[in-house]
Amino acid sequence: MLYVGKHLISYFLSTFLFISGFNFSELSSLKKVFDSKFKVGVAINKNQIKQKKSKEVDLIKNQFSSLTAENVMKWEEIHPKKNKYNFKISDLIVSMAQENDQDLIGHTLVWHNQIPEWVTRNPDGSLVEKNKLFDNITQHISSVAGRYSGKIKGWDVVNEAILDDGSFRKNDFYNIAGEGYIFKSFEIAQKVDPSAELYYNDFSMYKPEKCDAAIVVANKIKDKGIRIDGIGLQAHWGLDYPTIDEIEQSIIKIYEAGYKVHFTELDIDVLPNLWEIEGADLSDNFKSNDELNPYRKHLPDSISNLLANRYSEIFDLFVKHSNKIERVTFWGLSDGHSWKNDWPAKGRTNYPLLFDKENEPKEAYHDILRRFGKK
Repeated sequence: MLYVGKHLISYFLSTFLFISGFNFSELSSLKKVFDSKFKVGVAINKNQIKQKKSKEVDLIKNQFSSLTAENVMKWEEIHPKKNKYNFKISDLIVSMAQENDQDLIGHTLVWHNQIPEWVTRNPDGSLVEKNKLFDNITQHISSVAGRYSGKIKGWDVVNEAILDDGSFRKNDFYNIAGEGYIFKSFEIAQKVDPSAELYYNDFSMYKPEKCDAAIVVANKIKDKGIRIDGIGLQAHWGLDYPTIDEIEQSIIKIYEAGYKVHFTELDIDVLPNLWEIEGADLSDNFKSNDELNPYRKHLPDSISNLLANRYSEIFDLFVKHSNKIERVTFWGLSDGHSWKNDWPAKGRTNYPLLFDKENEPKEAYHDILRRFGKK
């Protein structure tokens, strides 16, 4: 059946320009449009760091001014065993950012997910002592951040330590050392790479209790004479949540508290959210079914339009507060590689980004460039 819609027109336009010898990045780009306002970043995966596909290489270089490693700098990837480090791929993204004249964000030094068991557990499964945990944190940050000292724009030092109600997440780090593990992580990061900016990063930061709690933690870090430069707001949002006002209030709160505002993980879920999950907790995982996966082959025009409108209103807000926002990073380059295809249910087909699974610009991308390219 012939499928006609806005994204088909976009496809024909992209094809025409390609045949004519034009490249969208030569006409305009996200980084050019927002150059005077904030950095526009992208999180990239291992194959993209290895630059296996020229089309992806061109998009990453021409569209974005900041890079984040989606997974390869996380503890289990870069430091799987006590005395073993895997720097090969992380070295590549450092070189890539330097060659492209892009900022590089290190993600993430201390997080309760995607860590080897030895970091917080003894061989018998019991929790390690606090001093042992602090030794592990010190060794890890000293080795990883130390290797790239002077080459990283900023580090997500601690990731997702706070629950939505503003209380601390009772992970192994907290159960061993309380909030002290947060202070220790920032203390070591500051010593190891004094030139890098240091961030606390979390999801659902539009929720007042969580945003307030993050600011309290940041203030405690500063009160101890330790540096923290910014707060990262993961932006794993949907077509109808959070409200623009909720996002705006979090921007204002963090900025007025004296911290740089970074939107660190932007994507828009277009699929049904039957469980009303609004964050990015990897422990949430459910069984996929047809009701949860309605757009297996393509995104209907009606939903494509909603996605484009949603991105436009979000970037309207970002531009309004561009004096407060340092960076907006998309969590993934294109739909085909988005983590949203498998969360919170395996096997779903999602369409959360500005480029489709063929790395072609979607209507949402064109709308953003039309809307802001002339301003």
